[in-house]
Amino acid sequence: MAALALTCAAPVSARTLKLVALGDSLTAGYGLPPGKAFPNQLEAALKARGFDVKVVNAGVSGDTADDGLARYDWAVPPDADALIVELGANDMLRGLEPKQTKKTLATILDRAKTAHLPTLLTGVLAAPNLGAEYDKAFDAIYPALAQQYGAVLYPFFNDGVAGDPKLNQPDGLHPNAAGVAVIVGRILPTVEDLLKRANRS
Repeated sequence: MAALALTCAAPVSARTLKLVALGDSLTAGYGLPPGKAFPNQLEAALKARGFDVKVVNAGVSGDTADDGLARYDWAVPPDADALIVELGANDMLRGLEPKQTKKTLATILDRAKTAHLPTLLTGVLAAPNLGAEYDKAFDAIYPALAQQYGAVLYPFFNDGVAGDPKLNQPDGLHPNAAGVAVIVGRILPTVEDLLKRANRS
C-alpha cells in the first residue's frame, strides 16, 4: 500500500521534468558539502514523492537580482519545464533600492511568462536594521509580483531556519545541510504545485 501511495503522489509524466533554480548562494549551496545544496536536496525529496524531475542548480553566490537577469538567457534553457526564482537577498543586504529590485525581478518573471514557463517566486524579508520604511517597501515586492505575473509564491525562502544557530553556518546567513533540509521540507508542497502546473502546460 505504501508503494501505491508513493506512485500516486505525483501526476504521471511521459518525460523527466527540468526544474531550474535561478538564485544566489542560498541556491548555489555556499559552504555546503557536495550533494547537500538546495537543488540536490529538493530533487531527492521530489523523487521520493514520485516526481520524475531534474533540478538544475543555476545559483551563483553573491548574485543580485540584476546579476540573475544578466545570465537568465543561458541559465534558463529553452527546454526548462519550470523555474524557481530565488533572488533579492543580496539586494537587501546591500541596501539597494527596492524599486530597482522589483523592476529587475519583474523582467525575469515577464520573460518566464512569455515563455509559458511556470514559475515559483521565493520571497525575502528585509532585516529590521534597515528601517521600517525600507522593510515595508522591500517585503511588499514578492507578493505584488507573484500576483501580477501569476507566479506561485513562497513568502520567505528561509522560513523556519532564519535566526536558528543550529540550522545555519557560523556566518548566520547561510543554512547548513540540516537547515536546507528544513527549507526543502517546508517548500516541498509549493514546488509540487509548481510541477503539477508544468505537467499541465
